[in-house]
Amino acid sequence: MSVHPTAIVAASARVAESAEIGPYSVIGEDVEIGAATRLMAHVYIEGPTHIGPDNLFYPYTTVGVPSQDLKYKGEFAETRIGSRNTIREFVTIHRGTEGGGRLTRIGDDNLLMTYTHIAHDVILGDHAVLANGVTLGGHVLIGDWAVIGAFTGVHQFCRVGRHAFIGGYSVVTQDILPFSSTVSEREIRVFGANRTGLERRNFSTAAIEGLQTAFRLLTRAGLNTTQAIERIRAEVAPSTELEELLEFIRTSARGFVK
Repeated sequence: MSVHPTAIVAASARVAESAEIGPYSVIGEDVEIGAATRLMAHVYIEGPTHIGPDNLFYPYTTVGVPSQDLKYKGEFAETRIGSRNTIREFVTIHRGTEGGGRLTRIGDDNLLMTYTHIAHDVILGDHAVLANGVTLGGHVLIGDWAVIGAFTGVHQFCRVGRHAFIGGYSVVTQDILPFSSTVSEREIRVFGANRTGLERRNFSTAAIEGLQTAFRLLTRAGLNTTQAIERIRAEVAPSTELEELLEFIRTSARGFVK
């Protein structure tokens, strides 16, 4: 393996032969780093942490350190990162806690831009983009293909559905509906389906138009949620995307942004 002479690698760390550990990086006990993963420089990782293959860590990232949750008392908890993620400068990723399943998990093919913060017990799916300065509170769940704009804060225990887009500088205190485009102006609100993102990912026109109608009934028809769902069931053609949206609403514990 390629380990720079200034790097410190603990004896119990397991580093693939094709991995690269750059200058002044520190790899702690019980850290596993997969094939072809590259730590450019000044990367600090504490275990237990498992990192898969083909990830790229830019300088000054911190992974697997104890959470900032005052209830954390040093109990066993871990961090798991999948494959082909790009993690930019000054990103912080904290390990889990007993109250959240003892696990912080990042999936595959994500882009975490500079100064992103992943708090304890966050579950981040695949193909997500978190722009500069995004802050995820503890226990946040981010679905696949979500895009979160710069300097957005997501409150603890919130969920962001799959293929959702959140505009920059948003303050998220409730769940964000899948397939939606949600932006803060004077207040955070849904502007309809994430049409651009869905078209780029080859969703059918019929599915997009059905979601657009569903969001109009949910957010702009003057209906309460129960009435809106009744109208959606009556007026919108069934689809897997629509069922996912309605199931997300049904299982929302914090309520959702309308």
